[in-house]
Amino acid sequence: MLHIAERHAGLLPKDANARARAVMWMFAALNTVEPPIFELTIARILEGDKSWAEARLPLVKDRIRARLEPLAARLGDAEWLDGAFSAGDLMMVSVLIRLKISGILNEYPNLAGYVARGEARPAYSRAFAAQLALYTPPAG
Repeated sequence: MLHIAERHAGLLPKDANARARAVMWMFAALNTVEPPIFELTIARILEGDKSWAEARLPLVKDRIRARLEPLAARLGDAEWLDGAFSAGDLMMVSVLIRLKISGILNEYPNLAGYVARGEARPAYSRAFAAQLALYTPPAG
């Protein structure tokens, strides 16, 4: 994503400080917010049949909430994380989307709105359709 963002206008700000913050949000999405979300997926899919799985889920969900609370506070009522939309938002939205099925995202209305705004971007729709086309077998 960083490679693409560096080569396409509009994904990284021109201002050096704003650019650094956008990159920081990209890394925060993958290294701070995503790990407990991935852990939830593992807990449900790979460990769901274990005798201790139900007892573990609240702990995993609490770890997710511990990451979402400061993120929701930082976003506040802003449209994007740092002013204008950037690759940081793109990456964060891509990570947060995975929470929609769990219902946890709905506990944070501003984050749910943030994800909805990210999904509503025309470029998101085009990219998602292109990605889906790669994994969808041809009809017939």
